[in-house]
Amino acid sequence: MPRVTFHPSGKSGEIPDKKSLLEAAELLGLELAHECGGFATCSTCRVVVEEGYENLSEIEFDEENMLEVAALLPPHRLSCQAKILGNVTVLIPGEAKAT
Repeated sequence: MPRVTFHPSGKSGEIPDKKSLLEAAELLGLELAHECGGFATCSTCRVVVEEGYENLSEIEFDEENMLEVAALLPPHRLSCQAKILGNVTVLIPGEAKAT
C-alpha cells in the first residue's frame, strides 16, 4: 500500500490504492476543510504536493477548472479529487506546525 505523509503535522500511514488524499487525511485523523463535500466545487481542501506528484491520478476537468478559478498552479491539488497511486507527501497550507 502507498504511504501518504501530511506536513506540517508529520502524520503518515499506509493508505489503500485509489483513496483520495482527503480520505487519507481522514483515515489518519486529520481534519481537512472541504466545504463542498468533496465535489470539486470549492478549493478549501487544497494541498501542495511536495513529493510524489506523479503518484496521484491525473487532473480531471472539474478539478482543473476549480484550480484555475482559485488561481492555484501545480503542485497544488484538490485533496478530494487526487487519488493515491503511490507514495506521496503533501503540505496542508495554513495548518499550524505540530509541537
